Formats: sequence, structure tokens, C-alpha cells
Amino acid sequence: MVQLYNLHPFGSQQVVPCKLEPERFCGGGRDALFVAAGCKVEAFAVAGQELCQPRCAFSTLGRVLCLAYSEAGDYLAAIEEKNKATFLRAYVNWRSKRTENCRVCIRMVGHKVEAPFSDTFRDQMSIIEMPLSEAPLCISCCPVKGDLLVGCTNKLVLFSLKYQIISEEFSILDFERSLIIHIDNIVPVEISFCVGYVALMSDLEVLIVKLESDPKTGESVNYQPLKINNPMKQTEGISNETLQLDSDDFVICQKPVELLGEKSSQSGVSVTLESTGLDDKTIKYYHVQHLLYKRFAPDISSLVLSDDIKLHSLQLLPIYQTGSPTTDRKKLSQEKELLSLFCFFSLPHVGYLYMVVKSVELMSVYQYPEKSQQAVLTPQFLHVITSNNLQCFTVRCSAAAAREEDPYVDTTLKACPPVSMDVCALRIQLFIGLKAICHFKNHIILLTKADPEAIPERREPPKRLLSRKGTNVKFKTPPVAEAGWNLYIVDTISPVQLYKEMVDYSNTYKTAKTQSCIHLLSEAHLLVRAALMDASQLEPGEKAELLEAFKESCGHLGDCYSRLDTQYSHLALPYYKMSGLSMAEVLTRADWPLEDGSQKYERGLIFYINHSLDENLDEELSEELAAKVVQMFHMAEPKQLPHILCSPSMKNINPVTAMNYLSKLDTSGFSSILVTLTKAAMALKMGDLDRHRNEMKSHPEMKLVCGFILEPRLLIQQRRGQIIPTELAVQLKDTQPGLLVASVLGLQKNNKIGIEEADSFFKVLCGKDKDTIPQLLVDLWEAQLVAGLPDVVLQELFFKLTSQYIWRLSKMQPPDTIPLRTSEDLINACSHYGLIYPWVNVLISSDSLADKSYTEDLSKLQTLWWKKLLPELCHRVKCGGEKGQLYLSSLKETLSVVAVELELRDFLNVLPEDGTAAFFLPYLLYCSRKKSLT
Repeated sequence: MVQLYNLHPFGSQQVVPCKLEPERFCGGGRDALFVAAGCKVEAFAVAGQELCQPRCAFSTLGRVLCLAYSEAGDYLAAIEEKNKATFLRAYVNWRSKRTENCRVCIRMVGHKVEAPFSDTFRDQMSIIEMPLSEAPLCISCCPVKGDLLVGCTNKLVLFSLKYQIISEEFSILDFERSLIIHIDNIVPVEISFCVGYVALMSDLEVLIVKLESDPKTGESVNYQPLKINNPMKQTEGISNETLQLDSDDFVICQKPVELLGEKSSQSGVSVTLESTGLDDKTIKYYHVQHLLYKRFAPDISSLVLSDDIKLHSLQLLPIYQTGSPTTDRKKLSQEKELLSLFCFFSLPHVGYLYMVVKSVELMSVYQYPEKSQQAVLTPQFLHVITSNNLQCFTVRCSAAAAREEDPYVDTTLKACPPVSMDVCALRIQLFIGLKAICHFKNHIILLTKADPEAIPERREPPKRLLSRKGTNVKFKTPPVAEAGWNLYIVDTISPVQLYKEMVDYSNTYKTAKTQSCIHLLSEAHLLVRAALMDASQLEPGEKAELLEAFKESCGHLGDCYSRLDTQYSHLALPYYKMSGLSMAEVLTRADWPLEDGSQKYERGLIFYINHSLDENLDEELSEELAAKVVQMFHMAEPKQLPHILCSPSMKNINPVTAMNYLSKLDTSGFSSILVTLTKAAMALKMGDLDRHRNEMKSHPEMKLVCGFILEPRLLIQQRRGQIIPTELAVQLKDTQPGLLVASVLGLQKNNKIGIEEADSFFKVLCGKDKDTIPQLLVDLWEAQLVAGLPDVVLQELFFKLTSQYIWRLSKMQPPDTIPLRTSEDLINACSHYGLIYPWVNVLISSDSLADKSYTEDLSKLQTLWWKKLLPELCHRVKCGGEKGQLYLSSLKETLSVVAVELELRDFLNVLPEDGTAAFFLPYLLYCSRKKSLT
């Protein structure tokens, strides 16, 4: 299905001042147009809106049958006819030809040029003749590397572009015949070549293959011709006997066939490679990958076979990786990296567009309202001519290339209109007597002639169109030049200008909430995206303008998807993200009252707001916008109200307003625990402590923990990368610390918070610096040890706890809050805490450690790794560092106390097995003398 919009993609128009009726013409890079008539080629300068100016002219060997220009190498290739013989020539350094009578150098391909002639070659045009064993039928230049592919009756010949180094300062362009591709059972009428991809077309067949080089070395040398597949002995549905019939009484009609990927090797078309290159630097191909074979069947319903049912306009269109523009035009072709490749070909009434990189698939089918004569594909449009109309269709190349370039397209982060979206005709422009078309840059070249009679370029017996037995392609004899023809240059308008027209046009659909609005805005979006993919052709100002239009188009698409209640409503989120609009800006665009004055918020907008609030964006909504969000969710999705009220972006919500909406919720259908906790948080903001306490008492503690697991932001929020405890968390620290620790532990168990985040949370909550450990954090560590969290490394947890116990003992520093668990609680609940040794009880009963907090720390410090404590302390003392002195003083104080209270045998049992004896000797001597002294 093709949708029709009456837009204006065509801008200014000018006439090319050529003297004779053009027989062939083609665009040249950024600024040149070549027109061939008779035995002469005229080159014109085409720049912007200025008039087309003659640049130079040069004579050809004979009448030009085919023209092709290569931007890489800046050369013009031509097939010429003289005395019923055809020749292949390349015109090099043509820009230096000032007048028609200037000297021209003619040389054979591969001819070695000596240094003394360098000045001559530098300042004059050269013609390189390329002899072939068979007559050339068609040619194509690789848009990336500049290699030239020539189609003959039963083979394709590849001439690789290279440069002959004449001196250190000068080199000349040359070619090398590097490869012959033998192709049986198909005669190429048109070919297209791009970085190893070859497409060839007969009257009713299309074949696409890829030439692959050695993946290890990039080349393959000294090999014989490689036959890739055996031709089918029996074509589908036709016996051998039928194929052998060649009588005028029979017409062979083959079935239409489409074979994709490796299946296309079963087409019956044999492909054989023969390397002929002599230069080791030339890339050599050794393998053929079959991509597509498609055969059409002629329409024989009218009994009379039409000679016009033929394929035309074969074209490979590359799209490259987007990157920074390069100022060196010579290096531009070398820096291009192929992103995706597309192939177009057409019948008179229908065109086909395939994607052929990575996967081979049919992207779009174009149905023409009239019989087409020729078409050209660009990254943005498909231009088709009929006898009296120039038609402009949209293409989906940029949508397909975007998915190749960015794997995150079509997620909650980014989006792109689908490749499957219907194509549309932007314009049908009247031109009387259209004959031919070509395209380069933003210029469309049209040949018109008042005489409506169309003379086919290729004439063969009708039955030759139905089989692959034809061996010749005959070119028409040009008619005598007559008045009434013109060669026009039609410029397409800038993408931004057309984009703005599409946006204005889409406003007619906005109130209707139809898919037409989305379709047209998607076309506008793809138009800008396609222009950005060709960034190397853009000026810095143009690119900035396109980027701004791209963001604006994303905003428009976000508006569309947020208004519509469809299965694609979720796309509002990625498009709004790509637009760069803030949440506040989106909300101000979201006032869409219904006819009765009421408001209805569709799920696209709700989905965007819900996800944006859930992502903890560093954006705080004003009190008015926050109230609007609460109203939206109360109407559209009330079960999400507790969650959105916990978002940091809703910090400025009026707590009274929030409490009113929460009170209206029917808690029977929601999580009453979550509603209760949200009410408790809002009561704190209101300063109503009585209501806060009543809400917290309405559920047991374990259920409240479950509520915090459902919504961690009730306790912990992040703003600008920083962890911020909520007012509710501060209140729980003072009133219910056990609930707070249990809740954070529950968040860790459910992977809602990490270990380091939990540590930072308690330090910030208790107002401690990085080096000071609050007791609530020690309580959490003890709870982690008891709970046995799988992601907690026990050795690290042991070290953190023992270090804290030792630090407090050595500094005589009591905990800042009452510990939630006693040593007895830990011994009973955790296997890591063993029974207390008798000598520890002696230490606990010492007068110097009469304070209960110290005795608790000492008790906890004892199979929490007591037997390994002294070795660990010794090891850390040896390592030194900033805390080395702290460890040393802790070790000495511990040994002093133990030596006083223990018997010698017990003291020996707790000493480490390694270490310096001189360090421990004083303590051992004191412990042994203690008994004799008593």
C-alpha cells in the first residue's frame, strides 16, 4: 500500500545548455554533469542554485553507449561504438582540459609511464583504453574504492583502481585487470558493483553475489579458477527435453522464482572466478557468497508478448557508518566503512527494494500508478519517471541502517520507525515527454522530449525474453536530433525544509488521533535521520540544524504515541528521551482536554511518566506539576500512586495533597502495607507525628519490612549520584532502629541495594565520616553474618567486624547507640560465633573492663575468629601502611591483658604459630613469673 501526500520535495529547476540532444548522461560526484551526444562529451559545473555552466568538452572514439562516473579517482568510464565495434575507455584528469583542442594523452591500461613524462601527464587529460576479448555491454564503478566492473556476454571483468607512482611528488591513476567472473546462462543487461557486492540483471532475472577475499590474509594467490556451484541440470519444473526444444512453434515460459541467501546457489546460474591480477597489493577474491536470485515471468495473458515487460534501473545503494567529516577529499573514500547495502530493481509497474548485508530480505514493494520508464534510488527517496510524471517515493533504507548501526534501537532508550512501515508518494510532478533520469548529490537530471513515442533501447525476438539463450544486446540507433527536447536539473529542497513542511502537514491529523499523523511524522523523522547518516556531505551548520530537527521530530513522535491508546504507546518513552525534553516540558505539552472539557490521559503518557519517575532522574518537578502527576495517576493508574510519590522528582509535592489522594485509594485492591508506609512518610512531612505512629503500628514489623522491599525509595533515594536517606529513615533510626536494619537487610536479600550502598547509607544517615563506623552499621554487619547473605564475602565481613571490635576496645570507645544484638544473641543465632573461652570470662570480669559495652565487644571478638585474630594482627603490623600503628598498639594492649589473666599454657595456645619470638618473649616471661611471684 502506497500513501500519497502532496508535498514539495522539488525546488529550483534549470536547463542544461547542451548543444545536441543527449544520448547518455550521468552525474559526477559533487559538482559535475556529463552529457554525451554523437562523438562528444560535454562536462558542466553544477553548484547550488547557480546556473549550470559549461566546464569542458572532449571528443570520444565513437558514439557513447554507456557512461559511468567514479568519485574515487574522479574518472569517467564509457562504452563507445565505432564501425560496429565497441570499446571501453576511462577519461582521467578531465578537469585539466580547458579547451576542446587541448592535447590529450592516450595510453593502454597497465602501460608503464616513465618519469620524464610526468609533467605532461600532470597537466593534461588522459584516456585509458581497456581492451576486452568480448564486447562490453554495461559498466559500473564501485562508489567506495573506484574499481570498475564491466559486463560482457558471459562474464564480468573487474579492473581494480590503482595509482602508478611516477615520482615522490606525483602519481597517476591506472587500472589493473584483476578478476574475471565467468557467469553462464545469464546475459547481463545492467550491472552494479559496490565493495565486493555484484548485482547483475537480464531482462527478467536478477542475481546478487558477494565476492569474498581470504579472511586471514586479505588476499589469495596462486590459485586456479574456482567453480562455486554446479549449475542445475534441470531447471525447476522443466525437463531436459523441454529445454532442448528450439522451434518457432514453442515459447518457453519459466516459473517465477525467488531464492534468498545460500538457496540462490540453486538457481542454475554458474559462477566461476579467475584471477588475472599481477599486483600483490590488489585485493584478490577467492570465494563467492550467493545472496539473491529472482526470476520473473512475463505476462502472457494477452496472447501477444510485449517487448516492454523488462526489468530496469538496477542499483546497489551503500550506506556508511556515520562519522566525523573529513576535510581531505582524497582520503574520504578510504575512510568509509560500509554499514548496510540495498539493491533496487524494477518492472514497469512495480519496484523492489532489498537489503543485502548480514541478511537478505525484501524491504519494500513500490506500486506505480503508471508504467515506469526509469528510476533512481537515493538514501532518502526513490525517484521514478513515467512518460509524463516525475514521482518521489519514500524509502526505508535509513530505518534499516539504523538498526544495523545501533543495537539499542527499539528499546526504552531509543527507537526508530519500522522498516515495514508503508511507503508513500510525496509528490507526482508533471513533465511532458520524460525519457531518462539520473541523480547525484541533491540534483535530479531529467531528459524530456515532446515526441511521446518511446523507442525501446533493446530489441530482440519476443521469445528471447523468456529464456537465457540470447547472446547479444543490441543498442538502438539514435534518431536524428529534433527540436522539442530539454535536459533539466531539478534540485531537491533541503531535508530540514521538507521536514518542516511534513510537520506542518501533520498538524491536520493531530486532533483526529489517527495513525496518519504518526506515519507522516515518522517519514519526517526518517528523512532527517537519512541526512544525518550522510554526515560527510554536510557543513557544520547544516549538521547542527539537522540534529535540532531530529530532536524536535522525536518530541513530535513522543507526543503522538503518548496521545494514542495503541499497542505501540510505549514508544512515547524512547522518543521523548531522544528529544532531550525534560519531564516538566513533556508535562506542559500534555494538556489535551476532551470535547466535554474533561481530561483523559492515555497509557503512552502514563507509561513515560511512570518510567521516568522510576529512573530517579535528577529533575525535581514543581509543586504544580507534581500535583498534576498525582492527578493523572489517580485517574489512569491509581495503583502506582504510592510508587510515584516516592520518586525523588516528586520531592516538592504538597503532603496534604498527596495524603488526600492516598486516602481515596481502596486498599483492598492494593498493597495496604505500601499505602500505609507512604501515608506514614507523608504524615512526617506534614509534621503529624501521632498519625505517623498510628500508621506504623497498623502492621507488624515483618510486614513493614515487606513494604520497604516493595518500594526501597521510602528509605533510600539517590540524587545526582548521591545516596540520600529519607525523612522516614531518619525517624526510624531514632524510634525503630531494629526495623530499619531489618529493612535494609531485606533490600540486600532481594538485590534492591548493594553492600557498598548500604554501608554508605548508614554512614550518611548517622552523620559519620568515611573512617567512622556507626553502631547501626555494625548492627547491619552482624545481621548479615547471621542471615548468611550469599553475595557477602565472609572474610571481608569478618575483618570489618573484628576491626571495629578491636578499635573500640583499644580506644575505649563505646558504641554511639545501643547494639541491637548481645554476644549471647549472636552465639545462639550464628555458628560463626563460638562458645566463650574461660579465659575470656576472666578478662570480662576484670575491673579494668567493667563497662558492659567493652565486655560485649570482647565477647563478640572471641571464634568470631579469635584464634586467627593474633596472626591477622601480626600480619597487618608487618604490612605497615597508614593503619599499621593502630594494629600494633591493639596487639600490644591485647597481649598485655591476656598475659596478666591467663595461665602460661592457655597463653601459649592463643599465640600465633609464626612470628618473631623476641616480640612475644616479654609477655611469655611475665606470664611464667606471675605464678612464682604469687
